[in-house]
Amino acid sequence: MSDKVFVDTNILVYSRDAAFPVKQRICHELLAGLWKNRTGRLSVQVCNEFFVTVTRKLKPGLDECTAWDEIETYFAWNPEPIDYKSLRKAREAQVRYHMSWWDSLIVASAFFSECTTIVSEDLSSGQEYFGIRVVNPFL
Repeated sequence: MSDKVFVDTNILVYSRDAAFPVKQRICHELLAGLWKNRTGRLSVQVCNEFFVTVTRKLKPGLDECTAWDEIETYFAWNPEPIDYKSLRKAREAQVRYHMSWWDSLIVASAFFSECTTIVSEDLSSGQEYFGIRVVNPFL
């Protein structure tokens, strides 16, 4: 079985953002591989951020029904909820690694999803948090 990979919001957004065709292609390939291998993971936070970004910030954006349908496909990845244990782990990450609250929630969700990798443009590529390695697919 392959290692689980946590997908940050920016990867999902770039997969829908025609303004960045190279990043869009890279994200399509990455996501296709995760679907094929059944190793993709994300969180409820990522789903929320994706919905708001693609319906309100992308030009042209997605209509809400299309965005919701896409989120529902990601339910197959069993999105990690935000609960008291993830809040505690996020606070631990925030203090230990001096990171933003939102990034610490991503790390906590990846931890509880038992991921070995986080793919993200926002977190520092090569950095490890609780043994989870960050990879920026655009480098």
